Amino acid sequence: MGNYLITGVSSGIGFETARQLIEQGHRVFGSVRKEADATRLKEALGSQLVPLHFDVTDAQAIEAAAKQVAHIVGQDGLSGLVNNAGIAIAGPLAWIDTEALAYQLDVNLLGVHRVTKAFLPLLGAHSPPRQSPPGKIIFISSVSGIFASPFLGPYCISKHALEAMADSWRRELVIYDIPVVCIEPGSVKTPIWEKARQSVPACEGTDWEAFMRSAARQIAKSESIGLPVAQVAQLIVKVLHQRRPKPRYLIASNATTFWLLSRLPARWVDAFLWHFWMKKKWRKVQQVVATNK
Repeated sequence: MGNYLITGVSSGIGFETARQLIEQGHRVFGSVRKEADATRLKEALGSQLVPLHFDVTDAQAIEAAAKQVAHIVGQDGLSGLVNNAGIAIAGPLAWIDTEALAYQLDVNLLGVHRVTKAFLPLLGAHSPPRQSPPGKIIFISSVSGIFASPFLGPYCISKHALEAMADSWRRELVIYDIPVVCIEPGSVKTPIWEKARQSVPACEGTDWEAFMRSAARQIAKSESIGLPVAQVAQLIVKVLHQRRPKPRYLIASNATTFWLLSRLPARWVDAFLWHFWMKKKWRKVQQVVATNK
């Protein structure tokens, strides 16, 4: 039996990954922010799910959780850490408040750093190395970490930075032989995108209004055709059990498209987005402005 820590297990990828690991006989420590979620998860997943009450923005609560886990697992430590908790903030960067961007980075980037740093000793980051194999660290990134979509800037920025953080962690933790892996899902049927769609700013009366209506529709469409969470969770569990996993795994229904877009010259991609998506809407905006003069 292994011990695994997953942040954000109340729904989506985190919940399904926890369920699959517990089904295999492992114990899962899962972070939740609400007592009601902890109760619900215990009822759904049983005694092998140990809820941890912390928000990834709360360093003191994370440290307390790390001590709690250390007391339970003892010398066995953790076999894996899955940094899954995250949010998505949408909107044009010219409109987004700096405070909102800071919160996006606090959750998706700094939160990952806080959690990883606090639980590193339980994953085998100490000398002399523990007798059991070191644990693995998985960052749930996104295709948005390799391709920045317009009007999803805050989320894309956080995931691009997360990719860099993963590279640095992986190269630094080689002394302990701790693998660090990025999972890069495309659209997945999880609550995060419904929340993002509901929070898309209307930008009424601005040049961004038409684009925001389109962005909200595109988010809804992407969610409806997204991968099932079970498929992403299966990949995460597989990586946790591999002896030498790859640094990155791109999993998306249109993975080839994102792979290609990330490698084409930036001006080609800019021109493609302009001519096939933005140009028509911008002309409509200009026509409305001209009519109202």
